[in-house]
Amino acid sequence: MPIKTNEREYRDFTLAVAPSDDEEKLIVDGYASVFGNPYTLYEDSELVIQEQVDSKAFEGADLSDVIFQYNHEGRVFARTSNNTLSVFPDEKGLAIQADLGGTDIGRQLYQEIKGKYTTQMSYGYTVKDASWEDRKLDDGRTLELRTITAINKVYDVSAVSIPANDATSISVRNL
Repeated sequence: MPIKTNEREYRDFTLAVAPSDDEEKLIVDGYASVFGNPYTLYEDSELVIQEQVDSKAFEGADLSDVIFQYNHEGRVFARTSNNTLSVFPDEKGLAIQADLGGTDIGRQLYQEIKGKYTTQMSYGYTVKDASWEDRKLDDGRTLELRTITAINKVYDVSAVSIPANDATSISVRNL
């Protein structure tokens, strides 16, 4: 027969949840940046400012602990440090692959991407090096084109409602 006392007892244990084989992966693929595709940042009656990313800009860039967000703010839907996000340059641009199945809000964003309510991307970064080119356009305006030649760090990749670069994309992975 157990002896009862008035002393408190504590138990310390670790509980680990292993993913089940039937757990659904909600994978999206996309491009947060596309190489060699100038996009307009500003324009008026006298000036057009455009930017493009060189195909070697991500060589040596810090891609550690990048987070996946919506419109560069709020909740984190995936991240490289927990292996729910991969970010890597390829021949087209800065490619991403993310599993959005880890949170309720991530599953909601997956549905928005699947329904094509959100179809484009962007990224948050710091520039290490860039070059500028100025020239006159046929309509008399000045074009200033910045070519980003080296990225220092990528902080986030984001599904966005309105991208700076229309050539970016995000979609549900077709199995």
